[in-house]
Amino acid sequence: MTYSPFSQPQPSSQGHEAGHGHVHGHLHGQSSSSSGSNANGGLEMRQMAASPVGESLSPVSDLSYQASSRQNTMWSDQGSQWEVQQQHPGQHNHQNQQQQQQQHLQYQHHHHHHQQQQQQQQQGLQYQQQGLPYQQGMQPGMQYQQHQQHQHPHQGSQGHQFSFSNHIISPVMGSTGMGMSDMSLIRLPSQEYMEYPPLSSGSSEFLSPRPISVVAAQPEREEKPSSVNLLAQFTAEANMPLSLQSGQLNNPRDFTTAPSRTVYLGNIPSTITYKALLDYVRTGVVEEVKILPEKMCAFVSFVDENDALLFHSDAILKRLNIDGRDIKIGWGKPQPIDPIVRAGISNDGATRNVYIGKLNTNKDLCEKWGADPKEVVITKEKLLEDLSQFGEIESIKLVEDRGIAFVHFTSVFSAIKAVANIGSIDPYYSNKKVFYGKDRCAFITKTQQHNVAQFLGIQPGMEALMENNRELISQTLLQQSAAAAAIATSAGGANNLGNRTVYLGNLPKNVKLEEICNAIRGGLLQNIKLLNDRHVCFVTFIDPTAAAQFYAMSSLHGLTIHNKRCKIGWGKHSGPLPNLIALAVSRGASRNIYLGNINFEEDSKLEEPIFTEDALRSIFEEFGTVEQINFLYEKNCCFINFANISNAILAIDKIKSNPHFKNLKINFGKDRCGNVPRQL
Repeated sequence: MTYSPFSQPQPSSQGHEAGHGHVHGHLHGQSSSSSGSNANGGLEMRQMAASPVGESLSPVSDLSYQASSRQNTMWSDQGSQWEVQQQHPGQHNHQNQQQQQQQHLQYQHHHHHHQQQQQQQQQGLQYQQQGLPYQQGMQPGMQYQQHQQHQHPHQGSQGHQFSFSNHIISPVMGSTGMGMSDMSLIRLPSQEYMEYPPLSSGSSEFLSPRPISVVAAQPEREEKPSSVNLLAQFTAEANMPLSLQSGQLNNPRDFTTAPSRTVYLGNIPSTITYKALLDYVRTGVVEEVKILPEKMCAFVSFVDENDALLFHSDAILKRLNIDGRDIKIGWGKPQPIDPIVRAGISNDGATRNVYIGKLNTNKDLCEKWGADPKEVVITKEKLLEDLSQFGEIESIKLVEDRGIAFVHFTSVFSAIKAVANIGSIDPYYSNKKVFYGKDRCAFITKTQQHNVAQFLGIQPGMEALMENNRELISQTLLQQSAAAAAIATSAGGANNLGNRTVYLGNLPKNVKLEEICNAIRGGLLQNIKLLNDRHVCFVTFIDPTAAAQFYAMSSLHGLTIHNKRCKIGWGKHSGPLPNLIALAVSRGASRNIYLGNINFEEDSKLEEPIFTEDALRSIFEEFGTVEQINFLYEKNCCFINFANISNAILAIDKIKSNPHFKNLKINFGKDRCGNVPRQL
């Protein structure tokens, strides 16, 4: 119900009700004998007076008043009297009615007197300075009206009949001395748009072990807020409940509420396979996936709503792109999990993945794991033929050197049927180990571990401590995505959502890429581009959450290079991370290449040493710009850092064919820009 100034507590005694009934009947010229109907009329009058503004019975918007009637109506609480002056034939004063009215107004006057005393004193001084009469307990408009009434007590009174349909006498208004003529001066609270109170970052249901302690900035200020308030406000907006945000179901800003377990994917390629689609899902156990090729859409249902929310948020933030198509993200209709599936998950840990062991994948080696070498050698085609009778199969992985297979169905229900019946239906599987494996969509990637470690301030190398804590990782990634989305959209607009490129301006003259990278912390880099002639640099991160975190921390604490503070902003939208790079990063790729097992002593004796900075630069810059080369002579290794991760991926693939590097250990190293920010 909308707040109305008329919705105040009313006295409930019978005396008051009867008093209102007599007043009502008296004003209509009715006799006092019809007390029953008058009492009902009094009750009806109070209900209308308490009607919320904006509904069908509004005492402000639905009633019209005439100037002549206003001049002949005056309320006053001075001396605890309620005087209604009307010049109408047949009206009489009743002492009992006046006493009841007096008691009622005393009750109301006591309720409002304390709140209006100070305001009335100020108004009295103003009216005394203007030479106008003033009575305590009356509004300025009524003071002037009373002054005119005393001067012309009978003006405009003849021929006018007081009608209840045109006037509502509210006892709430009696103590304020306010008449209907003053209603236009009121600014009703129900006519204002109330702002929700600012929320702290700790208001989210997904709490970080290290929550931000600052409180959101007040939105009333028009001047540019500080960086501290900006960061807090962004986080607060991200954690704001869905009920406080515009939109209900597909709100891209809401990363904290999942209305369903099912995520809708639109504009997908009509020829996409289940395996290709689920290659993009890495947030939790999938209960079922359906592809509708004719409608170019799919529905991915998770077992847990939090996993669905994480996938939904991640897909929006990173702008999910499949085969060059921007995927539309939404929510499917909420539906409960099938009771059979729920029981299988609770009792047996059922998943879409069916594990089959003791398979004959190699006649020469199968005896090592207890398989019968006389059996037919199993293949993917044989597994597909045998198990497809239980439902649609998404993927099959056969590990030949271990004699095991993992068969992923498109639903948990199909997997439950396969585990329960395959041994009895097909004798070949009667002596095999058949149970549930881990859903491949629920594996925690190194990128996810790294992002959580960055957000929680965990030092590098300690990510394994939370490897099995799926709930912590899921909740932390949700909070990180929510904050990143709020920061990106609030600072750069709605189209900036998912941007991974940060602009650095006001750079020192002749600054080097190495010096800039030494100052960047908080996320793996895809590319860094320096424009020395313009003294600007564009830094593109792998993950948009890392870009948003770096932007926020740099705005909060500042970024200084050579004792010169840099300007921070957003660059041109980077678009989604290319799929090939995303796949390489999930397998440990970075822009840093590690070269190990180097014999620096023997190399130094050569006429043209290879493992020097100049020589290595000339070799590796064939693949792209080299940002830094770092030698660790005591560990017989070195690190080559490229400006672009694509160049590093290409180099590590090609350099192995170089005879100078054939005996070396070559792998990806850690990007130092991904270390924990120094501010934390």
